[in-house]
Amino acid sequence: MKPGHGEVLIAEGDVERAEDEQRLIEEFRRQLDAGLWAAVPYTGSAGRRQAHMVRAFGDIPRDAERVIFFPRAAGGR
Repeated sequence: MKPGHGEVLIAEGDVERAEDEQRLIEEFRRQLDAGLWAAVPYTGSAGRRQAHMVRAFGDIPRDAERVIFFPRAAGGR
């Protein structure tokens, strides 16, 4: 995380610990219920930054360092 770049730590924990995993699942669900989208960032080919959208906690790779939540785009009809 880079301080001053709009990143906010919402929750952290170890998915190998049952109590941490349950808390992370609850927070993940809370963010989605608030209308946010979720993505897991990774570095793709040639060092290019990319992200994989996730819709369920089980879709997050176990070795992911972070999940990014962001608002849906406004507009449309």
